[in-house]
Amino acid sequence: MKNLKSITLAAMMLSAVFVTANSGLSSAALTAKGSTANAAKDTVTQSKQAEDIEPVSVVDEVIWVVGDEAILLSDVEQLRAQMEAEGQQLPGNPDCRLPEKIAVQKLFLHQAELDSIEVTEAEIAQGVEQQINYWISMIGSKEKLEEYRKMSMTQIRQSLRDDFKNSQLAQRMRDKLVEDIKVSPAEVRQYFKEMPEDSIPFVPTEVEVQIITRTPRIKIEETNRVKDELRKYTERVTSGETTFQTLARFYSEDPGSARFGGEMDYVGRGMLDPAFAAVAFNLTDPKKISKIVESEFGFHIIQLVDKRGDKIKVRHILRKPRVDQEDIDEAISMLDSLVTDITNNKFSFDEAATFVSDDKDTRSNKGLMVNSTEMGRTSKFRMQDLPTEVARAVEQLKVGEISPAFTMTNNRGKTVCAVVKLKARTEGHRATITEDFQIMKDVVLEKRKSEFIQNWVKEKIKKTYVRMKDRYKGCDYEYEGWVQE
Repeated sequence: MKNLKSITLAAMMLSAVFVTANSGLSSAALTAKGSTANAAKDTVTQSKQAEDIEPVSVVDEVIWVVGDEAILLSDVEQLRAQMEAEGQQLPGNPDCRLPEKIAVQKLFLHQAELDSIEVTEAEIAQGVEQQINYWISMIGSKEKLEEYRKMSMTQIRQSLRDDFKNSQLAQRMRDKLVEDIKVSPAEVRQYFKEMPEDSIPFVPTEVEVQIITRTPRIKIEETNRVKDELRKYTERVTSGETTFQTLARFYSEDPGSARFGGEMDYVGRGMLDPAFAAVAFNLTDPKKISKIVESEFGFHIIQLVDKRGDKIKVRHILRKPRVDQEDIDEAISMLDSLVTDITNNKFSFDEAATFVSDDKDTRSNKGLMVNSTEMGRTSKFRMQDLPTEVARAVEQLKVGEISPAFTMTNNRGKTVCAVVKLKARTEGHRATITEDFQIMKDVVLEKRKSEFIQNWVKEKIKKTYVRMKDRYKGCDYEYEGWVQE
């Protein structure tokens, strides 16, 4: 429960309903945490004076207060527009459920602050870029997105930043609350024993795939060209002609860091490519630039920003050598010959994947691809979870067949050539305990977690000061206890 001063301020914030067009007060004045009770009272007085003079133009409105946090009408309308754009719907009356959704998030954010949950700037930047790229793919271009949102790309990024940070903090708080919840096999069996057959989950078609890859060779002339570029960048920075950050923005081929001048967030040695880490962690002078480093991603030059314990912050410029088509054709031809030899029983696909493939993620597992999910690692993929090029090849295969060679971009951003074998296919079906125990266990586990979160929210509401405008008091909410008057 908030102290009396916070409650008094919150109540006054809720009372300051209207902001007139020429009162000179912004909606931010209503929600600033540093406002005093007198400032809030002055806001109300000025608003009423303006009402006496001329008709009111409603700019924004405080409709809920949760703890000492205000929910504005504009917050609700922004959420409404976002959900409509993404095709999302809430059950019940959206005029009621939208402010409730915001209120629930504020409960999680408050708890996240108490528990010192954090989201790094690098994570925020990556999430914002992913959202923007998704929108661009849906709408067609950056220009169309700017036109639709009526904002520049810079403004779009700024508007998304806090929203993404808050959503991640809230999600991490949820995850922490339920991290210790477990279910036993007996609970799973009992749960599905009592469930009507037509309610049992449907398991979509899943496949198991083996892969062999070959990376086309890079001509020495192309490697030298990239190294010469990086040497010139070093010379330009050292001479004072320009800065490392400027060159990174223009030329680095690492999309995650280029727009930040090549800067990465603090990271431990184990999270970096070994060759990159060996050089980065030996840097001591922020004014100097490293020698050229070759990693799995390409060639880099690195500049130290800061060291903090066993973590380091650096900026880098990544350049990737280009692959000639004749070298791609050579790798394709080699893989097609390999498939012919496998078909003629000269050796097995398993042996070829182990001794010929250069995909270090799969060759020690006879080429079997692994799907990392929130629930763990599995060899089973839904078609939509496979890399696009692999899914396209697998779709044409029967179990045991091997695809023709094709090109793809691997998870390190490199062009590789590959062949795949469809090891197994499980057609879509109703889940069974014998065949799909893990899937059924996940269903029960998620139900238990959902029930825990429901109860946690109800208890949190009881301990939190909540006020709302009268028109929201008759709503049918998902959670009980919001109406406290």
